[in-house]
Amino acid sequence: MQFDRPIPGQSLTTTPKAAPYERPAELTDPREALEAHLDNLMKEGAMDDALFFLEEGLDLVTLVEGILRGAVMEGIHSIDVSLIIAPALHEFIKGAALRADVDFEEGFENKKAKQAITYSRNVARAKRMLDELKQTDDMSDPMSLEETQVAKNIEETVEEPVEEEPQQGLMARRVA
Repeated sequence: MQFDRPIPGQSLTTTPKAAPYERPAELTDPREALEAHLDNLMKEGAMDDALFFLEEGLDLVTLVEGILRGAVMEGIHSIDVSLIIAPALHEFIKGAALRADVDFEEGFENKKAKQAITYSRNVARAKRMLDELKQTDDMSDPMSLEETQVAKNIEETVEEPVEEEPQQGLMARRVA
């Protein structure tokens, strides 16, 4: 909803450490935090949900970040622990997706950068082709209008312009 957001300064009026992420984390050991995440993923339906999101176009990096941010918001572990266990969780979900033969994006490649590189390569190819055409430009152009028979016929049929009679009327200009 539109008005469900905190108002400016609201954090200064709430009770300190009321949110789970403001208190010390439940798990501080990265191994324990990773085990907790793996246990959660092994629960019935959890991995199916993760694979569904991958099939629907969510990349793996974003999925892992979402799982880890949720755990930080719930106060399970800190952001530092998230950074430590992210690669292992990423590889675990990736392995499950590969075993399930799910077509997914890993999320490391930058599509815009890839498109920019492809565009630059195409521009370079076009420049090379134009340079090759300029080198072979010594040959006459078969489509040149000046060298065709039609152009010669047009030149022969050009008539001299007809002089117009001076206009007479109310709005006519006087020639001095």
